[in-house]
Amino acid sequence: MDIGQDKDAVKDGKVEKGRLSLLCRPTGIFGGLSGKLLILTVVFISLAEVLIFVPSVANMRLRWLQDRLNTAAAAAIVIDGLQPAELPRALQKETLMATGTRAIVLRKDGTSRLLATAEMPAAVDEKYDLSDVSQLTAIKDALDTLLFGGNRIIRVFGPVGGDANTGIEVVLKDTRLRNAMLAYSTSVFFVSILISLFTATLIFFAINRMMIRPIRRLTDSMQAYSDDPEDPGHILVPEKGRDELAVAGRHLAAMQSQLQKTLKQQKNLAALGLAVSKINHDMRNILSAAQLMSDRLVDVDDPMVKRFAPKLLRTIDRAVGYTTEVLSFGQTSESAPRRRKIRIFELIEEVRDILAIDPESGIEFIVQLSPDLEVDADSEQLFRVIHNLCRNAYQALIAFGEAEPDSVRRITVSAHRIGSVVSITVDDTGPGMPQKARENLFTAFRGSARSGGTGLGLAIARELVLAHGGTIALVEKPAAGTQFRIEIPDRPVSLDDYRSRSLQEN
Repeated sequence: MDIGQDKDAVKDGKVEKGRLSLLCRPTGIFGGLSGKLLILTVVFISLAEVLIFVPSVANMRLRWLQDRLNTAAAAAIVIDGLQPAELPRALQKETLMATGTRAIVLRKDGTSRLLATAEMPAAVDEKYDLSDVSQLTAIKDALDTLLFGGNRIIRVFGPVGGDANTGIEVVLKDTRLRNAMLAYSTSVFFVSILISLFTATLIFFAINRMMIRPIRRLTDSMQAYSDDPEDPGHILVPEKGRDELAVAGRHLAAMQSQLQKTLKQQKNLAALGLAVSKINHDMRNILSAAQLMSDRLVDVDDPMVKRFAPKLLRTIDRAVGYTTEVLSFGQTSESAPRRRKIRIFELIEEVRDILAIDPESGIEFIVQLSPDLEVDADSEQLFRVIHNLCRNAYQALIAFGEAEPDSVRRITVSAHRIGSVVSITVDDTGPGMPQKARENLFTAFRGSARSGGTGLGLAIARELVLAHGGTIALVEKPAAGTQFRIEIPDRPVSLDDYRSRSLQEN
């Protein structure tokens, strides 16, 4: 596939992003973040009101009982002042009706005196002492009255005024108490609902203004941008501010601008790549024909021709190699490795033969590894990797020899196995890689170590090694030269394959 087909990939990516934007749109107010926020605010405020409601009802119950004790105490003081006369029966009933009790007992100086009574109940269901009531006890008694009260006889006693020696005790039915608590609870309930809705509405509009609208603006910008990333009008205009959403908006706008530039550049590169692929294809055919014709110049018995023919051949070879690399890199992706056990020694010997190093060049090619060492790899792809590295080393040593004729020039290829990993090293004694090449290592068209190079060899080598699940790296050396290390692990063996191999061996 040509480089130009990346344009279609960009189109496909835009279509997929457009589909994704349709799936990301919220449905309705309650399906969005604002609706959920409103519901959660009402729920949380209602829970807070419940926590306030329970102690409030307990305090209301204590106040109601204390009011009955105070009313009975006022009547008891009047009745006690009539001693030794006894309060008439009719007046006792009126007093009991006015206080809402069935009996009033005055406790004074350690003695108890029944001041007024109606029909005394056979038994009292509950007793409450208001002289010392904890908050937890008050809440428990209030819930008990609300849930189970309404038809029970209770006895309530407590001090009168600040005199600890004088107390009042009343016996009454808790029906009126429970009705009063229910009425109070209903009022508190409706007031709580109004407060919750009012507070939730204020919080909703405040957060919607400060958060939801900016977030919705960000999402709308992302959706519009995903539909047509090439339109400059879809880039978000960030708002001023220091809060997190404003910072996120600025980062999003910067990212959209950078992505738009990248997409434009990729589009131009795709078109350029298609043109370059066609030009390189035709250029390679032309150079191949020129190479065949230039080979015949070697046989011409002319000193001038013999002098310039080798340089012409090397120049044409470089041009052919350049076009081959560009066409190889223009492919969409390398095929998956067809891995098998291969002997590295034979592969490296083949690389030596392809390089065809002239003995008169003064360059040594040394192989340091066991002839029986095997690696689990694709033989063709591993050959390309080692050949690229050795060819780069050879070209660097040729240029280095022209600058330093007396230098030791040597290429050393070594390999060894550590467990399930095979490590291969390609080392040369050349001048080393320049700093610019180190900074752009394995980057196509930027990582070349020599003038006129493309850097495609290292980029392709890295891609092939990664396809094997391995690594390739430049090793720092104390001395001059360049050293690359390749590490290729064996494929993991499944349990079934291991058992089948064991059975075959046995």
